[in-house]
Amino acid sequence: MKIALMDSGIGLLPAAAAVRRLRPDADLVLSSDPDGMPWGPRTPEDLTERALAVARAAAALEPDALIVGCNTASVHALPALRAALEPRIPVIGTVPAIKPAASGGGKVAIWATPATTGSPYQRGLIRDFADGAEVTEVPCPGLADAVEQADADAVQASVEAAAKLTPRDVRALVLGCTHYELVAERIRAAVQSADLPPVVFHGSAGAVAAQALRRIGAEPKPDATPSGGLSVLLSGRNGELTAAALKYAEGRLLRAAAAAR
Repeated sequence: MKIALMDSGIGLLPAAAAVRRLRPDADLVLSSDPDGMPWGPRTPEDLTERALAVARAAAALEPDALIVGCNTASVHALPALRAALEPRIPVIGTVPAIKPAASGGGKVAIWATPATTGSPYQRGLIRDFADGAEVTEVPCPGLADAVEQADADAVQASVEAAAKLTPRDVRALVLGCTHYELVAERIRAAVQSADLPPVVFHGSAGAVAAQALRRIGAEPKPDATPSGGLSVLLSGRNGELTAAALKYAEGRLLRAAAAAR
């Protein structure tokens, strides 16, 4: 079994680590675009072109499924990716976990990039899935870039700025950019009030990993022999996990698992 994941950068790490935990025997392909990142400021047409190139590089290694580990690419490029690759390769997009966040009751905050915050796409998800919950959209300028560079000081500054825009009594927080899952504990420390119940975080990594397995008819087998390999593509070139990726537990897990084969 081989699962490919794509993103402009290291935002694919949380979903890749989730797949690795569910199926330690799965081969993984990580296809990113250091030559073209960030994708967020690009026009939808330009972003789609970059995303198709990254997806086709992964598809050349004949994966059983492709996870689009990027919210922005899922918004703008998913139809083109599916038209190019399906039905041969199922394509699984990433959607913010607004519905499960709202189902728990109480106030909900959605942390997302400035381009996504307030967008028709996100407003549509809130309208369709928030079930009347009080939702605060929180823009996080610079946070994805800071995570991508593993710049701890810049991450902290961006997190603190976003925390100031988040209601103190928020009950659930949606991580609306896959990069944010890499610094979830920093976000938790910034938004959690000592006198209130724990804020429930909702990322997308676990859900898209499970959906990828369902799409190819595979069951989770976390106790499987850890025999899965790891291939890294950087703008279509063979490469390795970057130094920034290895700053995060997810990157180190992937490297250790591949080395232990």
